[in-house]
Amino acid sequence: MNFSPFPFVIHAESCLLIIELDNINVRFGTQKILDSVNVRFSGGSAGLLGPNGAGKTTLLNTLLGFIEPESGTGRVLGCDIRKEQLGIRQKIGYMPENDCHIPGMNAVSYVAYAGQLSGMKPKDALRRAHETLFYVGLGEARYRNVETYSAGMKQRIKLAQALVHDPELVFLDEPTNGLDPKGRMEMLELIRDISSTKGIHVVLSSHLLPDVEWVCREAMVIHKGRMLASGNIEDLKRGSGAVYEVRLKGDGSGFADKLEALGCRCTRNEDGVLRIRMAGGLDSRTLLEAARDGRVQIRHLVPLRQSLEDVFLQVIGESHADS
Repeated sequence: MNFSPFPFVIHAESCLLIIELDNINVRFGTQKILDSVNVRFSGGSAGLLGPNGAGKTTLLNTLLGFIEPESGTGRVLGCDIRKEQLGIRQKIGYMPENDCHIPGMNAVSYVAYAGQLSGMKPKDALRRAHETLFYVGLGEARYRNVETYSAGMKQRIKLAQALVHDPELVFLDEPTNGLDPKGRMEMLELIRDISSTKGIHVVLSSHLLPDVEWVCREAMVIHKGRMLASGNIEDLKRGSGAVYEVRLKGDGSGFADKLEALGCRCTRNEDGVLRIRMAGGLDSRTLLEAARDGRVQIRHLVPLRQSLEDVFLQVIGESHADS
């Protein structure tokens, strides 16, 4: 029997928004878990970022129809999250953070069973299970019981069961948890291939910002149940303001005070080097003017490349300042 290395259908582009949420509120008892969340995801790959307890998993479960929001409206792949939960789950693959295998089942039986639960005929589900397990790198171990798998193999079989029914969209909740560096890179390569080659839309929920920046084109930052920022990652980097590394001759306290009065953020490292995040619309000319007015000499001035972590720390910091 021959197994295709590319068993998935390449989905056509849709003019519909893949995810559309308006003012979603979720409450557990007296505690509000999601607070007026708005999302617009047009497709491709997006990272859902936030510290532990931020509301990421609750948001995914709401999108899947497992949790009914207290208020607000939403659609996933054109389906209403309140009225068409089963239709949503048939179109989506979900890789949960925690292990989800069934003890006593080998890998191919388990993945085929997941396919049948998604509406596939048994024969088609079994064929696809073989193909999908080869795709994720478990072809040689597909007849082993899942409980004998290593942590890395269990992550791969969770990905396989999410892909077996050829979903249009997959939710991946902390897919690199417990992986060593080699296994982590292999998992991220698979996720990139799913999005770029297979045409399956991906939402990657993670607290590991480098993973999201390497795999995704868009990012959504959630904190304490509120969506703080969303959009194209490169646009978010540009919108967070330029960052410079500056070394001065002399104390430079007046220099930093002037910049902070303009809305810039200045932090001093242990070696005395200033890291300055410019306020919107300001650039290196502002630094030169501040140095001139403060009568200090700039010995070292280097623009720093923005990272997704810079954006994340900025919006989280602004959130703390506003609360």
